[in-house]
Amino acid sequence: MEILIQNIRMRVFEPNLEALKKTAVDAGKAILQFYKKDTIGLEKKADNSPLTLADKAAHKVIVTGLKPFGIPILSEEGQVFPYLTRKAWDYYWLVDPLDGTKEFIKGNGEFTVNIALIHKGKAILGVVYAPVLDWLYWGRINDGAWKCEGNGDTVPINVSKESQVRCIVASRSHLNEDTKKVIEKYPNAEMVSMGSSLKLLLIAEGKAELYPRLAPTMEWDTAAAHAIVNAAGGKVFMLDSEDELVYNKEDLLNPSFLVVNG
Repeated sequence: MEILIQNIRMRVFEPNLEALKKTAVDAGKAILQFYKKDTIGLEKKADNSPLTLADKAAHKVIVTGLKPFGIPILSEEGQVFPYLTRKAWDYYWLVDPLDGTKEFIKGNGEFTVNIALIHKGKAILGVVYAPVLDWLYWGRINDGAWKCEGNGDTVPINVSKESQVRCIVASRSHLNEDTKKVIEKYPNAEMVSMGSSLKLLLIAEGKAELYPRLAPTMEWDTAAAHAIVNAAGGKVFMLDSEDELVYNKEDLLNPSFLVVNG
């Protein structure tokens, strides 16, 4: 019954899915105006993480695109809402306007625009766009996941059906010793390094079976791709737990987690 009710509520947003995808692509275009340019306006935030003019430009585009939906927006580059306010939200958008700012600065193209719809702590819809690669992903719980590449072809995506771990995804910028210890448990597996939320999407596409993350991430880093992984048949478990990551916690820092092909 809960799934049925959730699906009925989701239909409210269905006519706007194309607008949501367009918003992600438009934000990507705004980012590319600063890509590999001398005028990226690099700053350091309070937590010492990088911030650029591209982050700010993408945030502005996304907020403009999401406002007509009439529900709250929590963006990495936006207003910080206290937990007493956030915990009353039934639905809200969780956004990372430029996930992988370090990869953006390096110029390797492995960064994304992340937009997720959260309902009662669960990521139920996600759109992710990689501007340089021109890859657009989206997925909705109980409704499937898709990828559209630059040639315009749209294909459904699903997690790998492999029962063994043949490929492991690791962070390009945050490969620490704890993560290496997990990887060492699978000596016969290939390892692929990737930036931003593209790591989770390799699981969703069936190109890998495991992504261990034992380094800090924030809720907006994972939510959109988490929804797509779930829609493609995978799971995002908290480390040493059978429970999936949840959202809208008092502390927006994620615990360590494993992304698996289900």
